[in-house]
Amino acid sequence: MDAQQHQREAAPQQQPPRPAAGGGGDFTAIFTILLSFIAIFSMVIIPTVTTLKQSLAILHQVPEGHVGVYWRGGALLNTITDPGFHLKMPMITQFETIQVTLQTDLVRDIPCGTKGGVLINFEKIEVVNRLHKDYVYETLREYGVQYDNTWIYDKIHHEINQFCSAHSLQQVYIDMFDQIDEKMKDALQADCTRYAPGIEILSVRVTKPTIPNSIRRNFEQMEEERTKVLIAMERQRVSEKEAETQKKIAISEAEKHAHVSKIQMEQKLMEKDSSRRQEEISNTMYLAREKSLADADFYRTMKEAEANKLKLTPQYLELKFIEAIANNSKIFFGNKVPSMILDQRLLGNFLQDVARTGNADDGS
Repeated sequence: MDAQQHQREAAPQQQPPRPAAGGGGDFTAIFTILLSFIAIFSMVIIPTVTTLKQSLAILHQVPEGHVGVYWRGGALLNTITDPGFHLKMPMITQFETIQVTLQTDLVRDIPCGTKGGVLINFEKIEVVNRLHKDYVYETLREYGVQYDNTWIYDKIHHEINQFCSAHSLQQVYIDMFDQIDEKMKDALQADCTRYAPGIEILSVRVTKPTIPNSIRRNFEQMEEERTKVLIAMERQRVSEKEAETQKKIAISEAEKHAHVSKIQMEQKLMEKDSSRRQEEISNTMYLAREKSLADADFYRTMKEAEANKLKLTPQYLELKFIEAIANNSKIFFGNKVPSMILDQRLLGNFLQDVARTGNADDGS
């Protein structure tokens, strides 16, 4: 009785089913609210869980110097996005940011054995590299997001061991250490160019390897001895330079003195030459003057001779004889006086005859 009465009382409370169109509208509104809640939850409530946040996020950001790459169902999409904000489907599409600017990969603790069997360790090697934007898709498709593990970290281990095994400790630690950077760079770039052309190796920085303490002490002693030798060589070089400098100074002084002596000698020679020329000029002037005087004297003598010749007439001689007798204050007595006078007259007659003969010859 009670059960039947309870069924009768509950029956009027049942409502007829709603139309299908009204139920679809409520489902759409609920779905929209749910998606909004998921988006807000993924961006605000759980910001510290990176992987889950990226999976649930609709809006995501690509920082400057990076590009965004996407996977859907584990397959890499060929969509590459630039820096900025972008949208994706949550829970279905995953994305990663890939750096396309310069980056430095630090490779630590690289053990290797030298050609002589000595085990050494490179504590740190830095590789500066860059992935070109145009090759991001091909590189990630072939080698994944951790492409640098294959072509930088693992490759630098291999190349360092190859180099050490082909060289002695002396070469690796001292003689060829300055060449390791370039050799590693060339080796890495050669393989990257062949198999992963989007990776560019810009530089490699290798730190000094760690060697056993006993060998290191030997190298330190060798370096000390080499330093002493270098100091002695440098002192010798300095002494040689000083001696060479002194020699050059002495040569310069000697050349200067020689040059001064030469100038002085040339000056003296010039003075002598000038004196010689002056003397020659004086001698020439003296000879010319003496010649002129001699010529004048000769001319005078000739003229006087001609004049005297013209004067040598009997009458003139007799006149002169008489004048001489007259001017003589002495008087001679004796038998010879008339004969002397006679002799003077005879001389005058003789001269007259000579004059006549000369005139006759001139006429003929």
